[in-house]
Amino acid sequence: MSLEKLQAVAERLHADLKEAVHEVVLAFGELTVTVDRERIVEVMAKLRAEPYRFHQLIDVCGVDYPKRARRFDVVYHLLSLTQNIRLRIKVQTDEVVPVPSIRSVYPNADWYEREAFDMYGMLFSNHPDLRRLLTDYGFEGHPLRKDFPMTGHVEVRYDEEQKRVVYEPVKLTQEYRRFDFLSPWEGAQYVLPGDEKAKV
Repeated sequence: MSLEKLQAVAERLHADLKEAVHEVVLAFGELTVTVDRERIVEVMAKLRAEPYRFHQLIDVCGVDYPKRARRFDVVYHLLSLTQNIRLRIKVQTDEVVPVPSIRSVYPNADWYEREAFDMYGMLFSNHPDLRRLLTDYGFEGHPLRKDFPMTGHVEVRYDEEQKRVVYEPVKLTQEYRRFDFLSPWEGAQYVLPGDEKAKV
């Protein structure tokens, strides 16, 4: 039943917002719609009103594809309680071009957008208070980007002599700093530290 509802929503959306909709994918019981970045506020306002009635914004999150020109997907998750269906909206952006804030349509997007800015460095135009939310003051970088080092840039510790928390640059032996971004299943093309005695 919900698949038929999602199919009907997909067809209606495509008819109502032809130019704004880039892609509609119905897979695994979920509907994902990729829309034009500049028209996200208009699309969200349409989805909140009749006949769609997606009154709740559940989440705004991000996905990082570092090799893509527009490396980020900003992903919005909507819920319609009256229809008992969910909808995923995506827009693509990069590190420089901001995505219009949807706070005017969904006020709870305020902190979600701040979190996306903090974790990924995604920018949102017309946001009244776009600053870090989860990381500390003066934090360098954006921790959920794929090119962010696993060790971070600084380490935090309590200094007994100074009786305060101090920030120091991370110090690692250089042989452990080779980030090839390969998963263990793909296998590194060199001998990993500690595997020198293993049979080839």
